[in-house]
Formats: sequence, C-alpha cells, structure tokens
Amino acid sequence: MNHTQLIFAREYRGYSQTELAKNIDGLSQSNLSKFEKGINVLSDDILMKIIKFLDFPLGFFEQKISIVCENAEYRKRATITKKQRSYLDYTNKLIGFIVDQMSISVEWPEFKLIPIDLEEGYTPEYAASYTRKTLNIKEGDPVNNIFQMLESKGVIVAEIDAFEKFDGVSFLTDEGYPVIAINKNFDNDRKRFSLAHELGHIIMHLAGGFPIPLNRDKEMEANTFASEFLMPAQFVKNALRNLKLSYLADLKRYWLTSMSSIIRRAKDLGCINYDRYRYLNIELSRSGQKKKESIKVPIDKPTLLQNGFNLHFNELGYSLDELCEAFKLPLDILKRIYTENKSDNRLRVA
Repeated sequence: MNHTQLIFAREYRGYSQTELAKNIDGLSQSNLSKFEKGINVLSDDILMKIIKFLDFPLGFFEQKISIVCENAEYRKRATITKKQRSYLDYTNKLIGFIVDQMSISVEWPEFKLIPIDLEEGYTPEYAASYTRKTLNIKEGDPVNNIFQMLESKGVIVAEIDAFEKFDGVSFLTDEGYPVIAINKNFDNDRKRFSLAHELGHIIMHLAGGFPIPLNRDKEMEANTFASEFLMPAQFVKNALRNLKLSYLADLKRYWLTSMSSIIRRAKDLGCINYDRYRYLNIELSRSGQKKKESIKVPIDKPTLLQNGFNLHFNELGYSLDELCEAFKLPLDILKRIYTENKSDNRLRVA
C-alpha cells in the first residue's frame, strides 16, 4: 500500500490520525503515524479494516497522485480550518486524477496558449495583452464566453460546490493537463475574475515550468493579469476618469466585471484618487451593493469534463459503478464531481 494514499484518503474523509485510530480495533495513533511516515508496516488485517472504514477501493491505495495545488485562492483574511483546506485540496487533486484517467479514452483539446516568463522582462500586463491576442479577443472588447474560450485552448475547467471562502485554483495534472477549478456558488462576475486570475497563474507560473524566485508575489501578478485581461487599460482608462457612481452599472454591463473591481481598476490606473476610491466604496456599501450587486452579468458553462463523463457513459457504455471500478474511486466521490450536463460538443475516443 502507498502510505501517501492512506494520508490522502484519511484527510479527505476528515479524520485526524487520533480519530482514525480510535475507530480501528488494534490500531494505535503511534503506529499509524509511523506508517504514514513510511517507517513502519501495518498488518494486512489492520490495513483492510482501515480501507473498509474509509470506504476507498483497494486499488486507490496502489495509485500515486502527486498533483500540486499550491495556488489555491481563498478570500483575504478568511479563516480556513485545516479540514476545509484538506477537503478542497484533495477534491481538486481528484479532479486532476479523473482528467488523467479519462485521457486514456478521451482526446482532450491541445493546450494552445503561450506561457510567458516574467523573468525575461515581461510584465503581467503584457502577458494578459498577449493572451487576449492569442485568444482572438478584439481590441476594446469584453471577454465573452470565457469558459468556452479557455476550454477551446486546452484548459479544462471544473466548477465545484465549495464553501464561500474558496475562489479557485489552477494546477497541472500528473499527465500535464492544465486545470482550473472554481467555486460554482459565486456570482458570474466573480467567477469571471477567478477564471482570469487562474489563467494568469497558468500562463505565468505553471505551464512554462519557469523557475519562480521566492520574492515574486504570484497572487499580485495573477490579480494584475486578471484586471488587464478583463479590462485592458488602453481601452478602459478614459471611461474611468473622474468615475461617478452613476457610471458603474453601464460599465459593468459592458465589461462584465463587478462594480467593486471597476472602482479598484480606476484607482489602480490613477483615474481617481484614494479619497474618491474610498467614497465610491462607501456609497456601494450604503446601497447594499458591496455584498451583493443587483446587476447580474451573463456567463457560459464549462463542458469538457462533463462531456468526458458523458462519453464514458453514452459512447463507451460504462455505468457509474463500472467507472468507479475503472478509476479506482469511491462512488460518493465520482457522484460528487460528476454533474450531468448534456452538451452538443463531442470528444473523440482516443
């Protein structure tokens, strides 16, 4: 048994070493700790009790999932428990694992975006501008159909039912596929910023395999990328000069971004001073728009992952139980990640 997979299963189920040991006859926390560090063995009887209790198939513990999700984005100042972080981290790793398992039968679109190394003297703004051109977004246009646009270039996107403090994460699977997972429960304007933010991580920090110096602020770079990607300075700056509260609704409808982010963009571009920035935010709060903006913007839906499931069910003839057996995953995990979403898009059997 791969001891790292035992840690994976235990923490995904939300058990500490002490809690798991209390539920398994003949298992001590000390022996479990040593086993998870790779310096001890457990009897076959104890291991089978653990596997049954955690409700993971035996084959899962023979896998090695090494996906790194280091760019997980949580709301600033948010208090996240270790259990919450572990659950989300492992959920995202499982999504990546499923993408890799599907790649045996599914031909995912080729990744066609260009990674940009900021150590070569480029800026996040340049990276965003260049990526817009690569995606054939016309100058001065908002970013429409953002899910479809990213997936057409080989970025696989998943929406997950996460707690309110989680925004999104980007990572490469063990087979090298770029994946973005975002919180499905947010308003569309926030989803769009999260997608652009994570795209920035892929372009500047992940896909190129560039060494990133420790003094680089990757979150700030991704935020700068997202702002320029969604609201290019060259085309938004004039509209943000001396920004008034009455302008925000029309600007939001055009750029498809939140009013809060428009105000922030105006400050960052020097179109308003700090006092004006503070005043606009106070007025936004006073009207109740800070917590929940009344104007909604449209967004499309991701399709690649759902179509991958549909291909296995409809064209390859798998049942859900058979797919669990093939992927060596528990039924509850596959059910959670799979949400039926019929699509006209077709993926080819590899």
